[in-house]
Amino acid sequence: MAPTVSVEVAPFGVLPDGTVVDAIHLSSATLSVTVLTYGATLASIRVPDTDGNVADVALGFDDLEGWLHDPQYFGSVVGRFANRIRRGRFPLDGRTVQVTPNRGDHHLHGGARGFDKAVWSADIVEGNGAVAARLRHRSPDGDEGYPGALDVTVVYELAADTLTIRYEATTDAPTLVNLTNHVYLNLAGGGDVLDHIVKLNAAAFLPIDDETLPTGEIRSVAGTPMDLRSPVRIGDAVSADDEQVRRARGFDHCWVVGGTAGALRACATVVGGGRRLDVATTQPGVQFYTGQGIRPRAGRNGSSYGPNAGFCLETQHFPDSPNHDHFPSTRRGPDDRYAETTRFRFGPA
Repeated sequence: MAPTVSVEVAPFGVLPDGTVVDAIHLSSATLSVTVLTYGATLASIRVPDTDGNVADVALGFDDLEGWLHDPQYFGSVVGRFANRIRRGRFPLDGRTVQVTPNRGDHHLHGGARGFDKAVWSADIVEGNGAVAARLRHRSPDGDEGYPGALDVTVVYELAADTLTIRYEATTDAPTLVNLTNHVYLNLAGGGDVLDHIVKLNAAAFLPIDDETLPTGEIRSVAGTPMDLRSPVRIGDAVSADDEQVRRARGFDHCWVVGGTAGALRACATVVGGGRRLDVATTQPGVQFYTGQGIRPRAGRNGSSYGPNAGFCLETQHFPDSPNHDHFPSTRRGPDDRYAETTRFRFGPA
């Protein structure tokens, strides 16, 4: 009997310093993904539609150069802290820590050289009908201003129609940890995502200010365009006459995932292009971004990307959480293991 899953590792490109970047291809009968050791990047997700036509539903590039010059984190693991920290400052155990401001006055996705720009070591794990790429990276003490050395492992596991991403980290001193994957998705494999239908398992969201940082309020979605508990066309939702939508020019907000944080539970469902995606996570929040800020550029296979070419479902802790005591804590010390899981299940619509 032919194997249900397979793996292939091949060189993908070479960095200016001579470091080789590998591409790891994980495949099943209904789903194939490619992971790069550069940025632990989820570079490709190929899945059939209702008619069996296979398309790549992850935005990406034909070669390594595309990712080296990508300022928008296409498919990358971002950290040490995903999302924003106001002014790059936060309190930690009685002192103030300053990390690198790299988005105006604020810190975004780990700083000027976050985990998305590291070359991760990788090995392959097989068994129980699944195959996985296990990637590791050590972030040294003082990296982008963060205290403590952090050892990070990200596992991409493929089984049948499901891609599971597991994040783990340990530190030798108190620090912050908040990891996510920043893949942009388009279930139609091209065009824009405005006709996609989205549903979020979230009764509350975090309002943002004029600098797109959370105000600290946790607000009910009831009676607002942020209420995505029933299926909504993305284009209709982001065209609403609403202050929060105007501030982000669409959606770029964190929703509070329903259920108990730490348990794997339903997070989101998206349908488009004859395909369906169901997301589950242990994380407390999900940043739903409708891609309005995607800059015009050439993409994979001669495609062109621009605003709304893809959407992101970045499962994570809340943005700017260390500056809001009532947000779930992202502090980890030597006795605390960081561990989170997100599961993407693909199928025909």
